[in-house]
Amino acid sequence: MSNEGLLVIISAPSGVGKTSLCKEVLKFFPDLRHSVSYTTRAPRPGEKDGLDYQFVSEEKFQEMIDGGMFAEWAEIHGNRYGTAANALKEYLRSGNEVILDLDGQGARQIREEFPNSIYVYILPPSWKELEKRLRSRRTDSNEDIKRRLENAKEELQYAEHYDYIVINDAFNVAVSTLRSIIVAEKCRRKRVLKQVEALFNLSHAG
Repeated sequence: MSNEGLLVIISAPSGVGKTSLCKEVLKFFPDLRHSVSYTTRAPRPGEKDGLDYQFVSEEKFQEMIDGGMFAEWAEIHGNRYGTAANALKEYLRSGNEVILDLDGQGARQIREEFPNSIYVYILPPSWKELEKRLRSRRTDSNEDIKRRLENAKEELQYAEHYDYIVINDAFNVAVSTLRSIIVAEKCRRKRVLKQVEALFNLSHAG
């Protein structure tokens, strides 16, 4: 039986709130790590390099692609995003629990290499609310917002391939739902069976 850790993939159209959900859920699970992705886009106000993303140049990102350093990568809204393969594999080999927010393209790539991962898709309560959230960020032009909304319609095709769907209407409820999913997955028999076997052997030894 493998000691491989738990990998939770979170996906959503831009503006739904997956990054905020991931950050909030991390507060409840001290052993849960957030895998920080690489990106070629510029930092938004308040974002920190190495904490929110690893911000790199187009040239550096291409070097990493050519060197086979990504477990997945994709181009989204004119920028590229990727997950470092070695760091992710090391986390999981060590039995760590990892949460990773990806678009549908990246999640599909990850599924091929990590088939036992848990996939959660986050949806907005309505298109009107999604547009409102995109505008409230005040980081995108009207043209960018229109493009993100059009892309969101395409990205929804991936939702049917996920294990769970969470509607982010009330943020606290969505956080609670996501926490419940992670707790339930941590309790699956295949993930705790070694602990059960150890207890069983100890009781027989006594």
